[in-house]
Amino acid sequence: MSLSQRFSAALVLVLLFAGVGWGQQAPGSGGGGAAVAPNPEFLRAADEVLAQMSKLLSLPIREPLKRSVRSREEIREYLLRQMREDKDTAKRHADQKALEALGLIPRGYPLEQKIVALLTEQIAGLYDPKEREFFIADWTNPGEQRMIMAHELTHALQDQYFHIQKWEDAVRTDDDAQLTREAVLEGSAMLGMVDYLLRSSGKSSRDMEEFDASLLLGDVNDSPELAGAPMVLQDEILFPYAAGASFVHRVLRTWDGWPDLHKLFENPPASTQQIIHPELYFKGVPPARIDLAPLVKIVPREWKKLDENVLGEFSLNEVLKEFLGKDRADELAPSWTGDRYAIFENQSLGNTLLLIRLRLADSTAAARFFGGYSDLLERKNQSRKGLLRRPNFFSFETPDGGVFLRCFGDECLIAEGTTREIFESMTHAIRWPDGPAAPRDPGQKDAVIARRHPQEVPPPALMVCAGALPEPCVPALAR
Repeated sequence: MSLSQRFSAALVLVLLFAGVGWGQQAPGSGGGGAAVAPNPEFLRAADEVLAQMSKLLSLPIREPLKRSVRSREEIREYLLRQMREDKDTAKRHADQKALEALGLIPRGYPLEQKIVALLTEQIAGLYDPKEREFFIADWTNPGEQRMIMAHELTHALQDQYFHIQKWEDAVRTDDDAQLTREAVLEGSAMLGMVDYLLRSSGKSSRDMEEFDASLLLGDVNDSPELAGAPMVLQDEILFPYAAGASFVHRVLRTWDGWPDLHKLFENPPASTQQIIHPELYFKGVPPARIDLAPLVKIVPREWKKLDENVLGEFSLNEVLKEFLGKDRADELAPSWTGDRYAIFENQSLGNTLLLIRLRLADSTAAARFFGGYSDLLERKNQSRKGLLRRPNFFSFETPDGGVFLRCFGDECLIAEGTTREIFESMTHAIRWPDGPAAPRDPGQKDAVIARRHPQEVPPPALMVCAGALPEPCVPALAR
C-alpha cells in the first residue's frame, strides 16, 4: 500500500523548516499564472550552489543542468501529470481501498485531490530526474533560494552518478522498500543542505554526535493543507526527511563521510525498519520473505485482488498508532520482521477483504502483538457481534463480514471481511494446526468471554497450543 500515493520524481522539499516559513506565499506574489523567466541572478546562484554542493558531496559535475522558475499553478499541473504517469487508475484505486480497510482514512476520502493540494502547498523546489531539470517556485524569497537549491541540487548530483529514477524503479512493486529509498534520497539531501549552511564554519553534520532532524521541522499547524491531512499522510510526507536524515547521519559518521555515500546506493537499506533502526542495516538483517500465495488461492473467485504488497514497520506503526496511540505502537511495531498483505474487492457486494500475514521477532512478541491487535480490531469495528476470544484466536462478525486474528508461533494472520470457513482453510493452507473450536451453542458458557485488558497477554506457551484444542465445528474447505 502506497500510503500517500507516492510518485517517482516527487523528491520534494517539505517547507516546514523552523523559522523559515517557506510554506507561506510571499507577499505580493501571485501564486499562479505564467511562470517567471529565470533572471541572470537566479542562474548565477544556481551555478554557484551546484559547484559548492559538488565539492561538499565529492561528486564532480558531469553535465549541465536545466534550471527554471515555476508558478504555483504550473507546479500543480506538474504533480497531476506525474501522478497520472506513475500509477494507473487500478493502482490508485487499490491504494485507496487498502488505506480505508486499514482504518487510516475514512471511506470515500478524496485522497488524490488531497495529495495534490498538499504537495502544491509544500513544494518550493524540485529536481525532476526524468527531465533532469531543477526548478524553484516563484513565490520563494531570494534569501531562501540558495538553501532550497542546496537540497535539490544534491538530488541532481546524485542522479548524475546513481541514476535515481532507475534506482527507485528497481523496488517499484514493494511500497515499503520504495519509501525506504526515498528516505535515503531525502535524508542525504537534508544532510547536504545542513553541510551547505555550515560550510563557512569549518564544521559539518558529521561533527554532531546525534542528529535530530525533527528540530529542523516547524509546526505542522503552520501549513493548513498538511495540518488538515490524516495522520498517516502527515507522517509519510515527513518520514523520508526526518527519519531519513537521522539514518544518513548515522551512515556518514560510521563510514568516511560523503565519499562513501555511493555504498548506500550500491547496497541500499531493504526496509523502513532499517531506516528506523540503523543498527539492523549495518548488521545486514533483512526483512523476512512472507509467502501469501497459499492464502490468496483460498479466496473465492468473485473477489478480485486489487494489490499485494508489504506494510513494513513504518506502516504497521501507523495502523497501531491510529487506534492504540503512539506509545503502544512504538512498543509493538519494532517486533515486526516481515509481512505481506493483499486487498480484495467484491464489486457486487461493494465490500473489501484485507488479508495480512506477519512475522514477529519470536513467540513472545507474537503474544504481545495478539493482545494489542485484538484490542485494535475492537476499537476499529464498533458495529460487531459474536465476539470470540481464545488464547491465540480472536474473531467477531461485522456488517461487512467476519474479522479474524490468529497467531501461531512467531506468526500472526489477520483477515477482515471474510467467513470462518475461508479463514480456517487459510490456516490449513499454511499448515497451521487446527484452530480453536467455534461454540456449538450461542449460549455456551465460553462462547464470548470478557475482553482482557490490553496488557494482560496470555503466556507465550498458550499461543501455540492450537493443536491440542478440539476440532473446529466448521469443517475446513481445503486441507
